[in-house]
Amino acid sequence: MIRKWFKINKGDITIVQFILEGYEGLVTVSTIDPQTAILQVLIIPEFIEDVDVILDHLKDQFKIQEMATDGRQASLC
Repeated sequence: MIRKWFKINKGDITIVQFILEGYEGLVTVSTIDPQTAILQVLIIPEFIEDVDVILDHLKDQFKIQEMATDGRQASLC
């Protein structure tokens, strides 16, 4: 899984998470910190290009800023 973190507006957490999870099987979304509105998006590597298109579209609709991660791939055990 490819890990990406995003900082968004607190009021947008629910809708952005709902939209991303609506694309079943592409991503898993977790709220890392609800106070600072940081979302973690775990992406199945085969779908990275599709998810990047979705995220680019969401960036046009919501204030979403990608944050640096440690660069490691996430494992779901």
